[in-house]
Amino acid sequence: MPAQTVDSFEFCRLGERLSGATPVAGFDRLLRDLADANGEIRWRFEGGRHPQGLPQLAMAVEGEVTLVCQRCLAPFVHPIASETLLVLASDEASADEVEQRLDDDSLEVIAGSTALDLLQLVEDEALLSLPLSPRHPVCPGDVLAVAVDKPESPFAVLKKLKT
Repeated sequence: MPAQTVDSFEFCRLGERLSGATPVAGFDRLLRDLADANGEIRWRFEGGRHPQGLPQLAMAVEGEVTLVCQRCLAPFVHPIASETLLVLASDEASADEVEQRLDDDSLEVIAGSTALDLLQLVEDEALLSLPLSPRHPVCPGDVLAVAVDKPESPFAVLKKLKT
């Protein structure tokens, strides 16, 4: 996967925007968990400032990947749709301090860089969106999932006689 690197601090300071689409086949780590390399991941980044003055990146990741159902072992399409707010710190040590200071579960604090690889962040987000145990909502051919008319309960019949 070719890198898409930016100076993250300048990107945020200038309020820059960057978007694109990368074939699923371009993400080596993600590909290991998939049934095939079809599809693409669309991504978007927007730099800005957190209300406390810290640099922040708004990241959106969308697409569809093919997983293998753990119940029936058939492939199925899994949608990825994620929006994340990343606050940048100067290094890992200060990232922990910033995270404690902000105490906000709706955002992530990461160490920024003058050569931050945005596609690596996209791949990380796609991996985090995969289910631990991928499954169809209803497996094809699943007999239990087919709606069957149930006979009326004997107790319901007795209730009718009572009235």
